[in-house]
Amino acid sequence: MFGDIIAYKRPQLTPEEEIGRTKRPEPGQIYALVEMMLGSDKLRVQCEDGKERMARIPGKLRKRVWIRVGDLILVEPWKVQSDERCDVKWRYTPTQAEWIRRKGFLKNI
Repeated sequence: MFGDIIAYKRPQLTPEEEIGRTKRPEPGQIYALVEMMLGSDKLRVQCEDGKERMARIPGKLRKRVWIRVGDLILVEPWKVQSDERCDVKWRYTPTQAEWIRRKGFLKNI
């Protein structure tokens, strides 16, 4: 009965395709570098504007995207505590992060 089921494997992107899909920050979003994992769904990040914030991983990304120390991410500061807290919007792959650094989009990280 279950012998005919074939596992689906996601096709791998070439580096050129991966760079072409690099997400750019929208107004109100900034680049950040993960400094420390704080547990639960929280991270300590160093943002591009020079501030250190506590980032929250929303439920939409929590079990789908694995974030590690040293990863480049895209964050959106909260409206209320914009100097202290933010939400994670995107995690860049190492290939995308290297391309962003080479192009000079990162200023203070």
